[in-house]
Amino acid sequence: MSLHRCETCGKEEAKYRCPRCMKYSCSLLCVKKHKLALSCNGVRDKTAFVSVNEFTDLNLLSDYRFLEDVGRTADAAARHCLVHSPATKRLLYCLRNKARGYNIELKTLPIGFTKRRENSTTFNFGENKFYWHLKLIFPHCHAEYTLKGVPDDKTLADILKPYIDPVESDPVVCQRLKIYTASPQSDVQILMKIENRNRNSVRYNELDASKSLLDNLKGKVIIEYPTLFVVLKTLKNDMVVLGQGEHIFISYGSEPAENSDSESSSLSSVEDGEIRDSS
Repeated sequence: MSLHRCETCGKEEAKYRCPRCMKYSCSLLCVKKHKLALSCNGVRDKTAFVSVNEFTDLNLLSDYRFLEDVGRTADAAARHCLVHSPATKRLLYCLRNKARGYNIELKTLPIGFTKRRENSTTFNFGENKFYWHLKLIFPHCHAEYTLKGVPDDKTLADILKPYIDPVESDPVVCQRLKIYTASPQSDVQILMKIENRNRNSVRYNELDASKSLLDNLKGKVIIEYPTLFVVLKTLKNDMVVLGQGEHIFISYGSEPAENSDSESSSLSSVEDGEIRDSS
């Protein structure tokens, strides 16, 4: 007998548990509802961080199989005809070279990787301008959106207007992101993950909404395309952003920040810009 209630309807006893987000559900209908509400694909995250104390033989086996899958994918990608196509190599070399000219380190993945397939970034030689493939993630609402052909001279504030501006945003999007549209623009913070770091030492750069996408990307490392996290400074839970000597609490809920003095003092030894689990 289950000891948990369905977390979707709250009425029936749970029969299923999602491998991805660990939510309990009682029926196929509730499973579908939770996937829609949380943008959850129901597939277990094989790369999720597991502490040494919680690491078991099952985790070891899972990691071993994951590495085997990665090896097969890399081998299949290396054999793909497009990898050896002169046109493909010239295009990727051109993108990387142009990005380097703007002090952007653009890295591309082998054919077969999801981000490589998704990436639609191009460079217009006539306009001397990048048109970026861009992903926006709104963690407080568990929502993400993909944009294609975003000009590099467009400011981040203009890019976000169709999503979080209470006047200009689409009504459907506005309803889903209402926690953002109801908040002052000064509370909105735009972050981009710093690449090439350990999973247990994730850090983010804070971007300037008043500057263009190109100016914000200068001096950064980008794998395939930029992914921006749009968060609110006034919400807190289990993630802490440290930067410019200021403690800003970020969460997926709507609870305002409390006890910031005591929590910030206990985290003073963490390096600026680091995000870590506060539990």
